[in-house]
Amino acid sequence: MAEKQPKDSKAKSGDELQLVVFNIGTEEFGVEIMNVQEIIRMTNITKIPQASGYVKGIVNLRGRVIVVINLDVIMGMQSKDQDENTRIIVADIGENVMGFIVDSVSEVIRIPESSVEPAPAVIANKIGTEYVRGVGKMEDRLLILLDIDRILSANELHNVNKISTEAAATA
Repeated sequence: MAEKQPKDSKAKSGDELQLVVFNIGTEEFGVEIMNVQEIIRMTNITKIPQASGYVKGIVNLRGRVIVVINLDVIMGMQSKDQDENTRIIVADIGENVMGFIVDSVSEVIRIPESSVEPAPAVIANKIGTEYVRGVGKMEDRLLILLDIDRILSANELHNVNKISTEAAATA
């Protein structure tokens, strides 16, 4: 006998994705909201000497040191200059919490999983396939869906982990 599903099971069953939509340059991206802890305004970022180019620095977020990543550098894209719309998406990546700088965050949406298709070769070649989950087709636009858990390689994640540990020890 089948178990009764809770009323809100649609999002849990995989039929629908709830996404945070953000921009880098002229491109629009989405990440699953379940990976996002919060979205904060741009704040003062403490630079880290000799850090990799993708590491912007660290911030103190309510007593917790968070490494902030330049998402445009990771993806090899041109970002616009930081302004009042620039945001930091704070996300869980494995056992790490880190921030990703984006040009703007526009909305939280739900799309049917059936509207997600594999990324076309042109996107995969431009950005890289390891962290592109697919393309969400909506009526008048396309969203490049990112797998936030795969944005950093194992080596990059190790470097970020090391920075977090060292920063927490000196804080």
